[in-house]
Parts: sequence; structure tokens; C-alpha cells
Amino acid sequence: MDGDDVPRRFVTQDEWGGWVMRRLDDGWCAALDRDTMRCTIYARRPDNCRVFEMGDSDCQRERLLYYTPANALTPDARKTSQ
Repeated sequence: MDGDDVPRRFVTQDEWGGWVMRRLDDGWCAALDRDTMRCTIYARRPDNCRVFEMGDSDCQRERLLYYTPANALTPDARKTSQ
């Protein structure tokens, strides 16, 4: 995350000493607003998040998995979430 302008409170060091986005107990990124499912630091998000564009197929799949109860997911959707 060298060169990124991410606020320090949203990053942590991993076990190898690299800087990564901090995750909360629920597994979601600390910068994600759970009510809107939007990034709270969108303009300052790191490069690896910029590759994951809002509204693209990966984003749509993640939103589907988040908003759909686990027992209602199709077998194909369950596979991609594991």
C-alpha cells in the first residue's frame, strides 16, 4: 500500500509486515459503511481497491452475497463465496 493515501486508522500490518486494509470482527473492511455498502474513503481508497470497481460484476456478486440470506443462495453463488 506504499504510495496510497489511506487514513492510518483503516490499515494494519499483516503477519509478514505488509500493510493491508483493517478488517472488523465481521470480516468486512473497516472503511465500509455497512448500511449503504459504500466505501467511506472512496476518494482515498488504495490501489488494490481501485481495481475492484463499484458496480462491476465482482462488486455485484459481493453485494448479492451480502444482501441475500445464506439459505436463499443458489449452489453456484455459494461456491463463489467460499
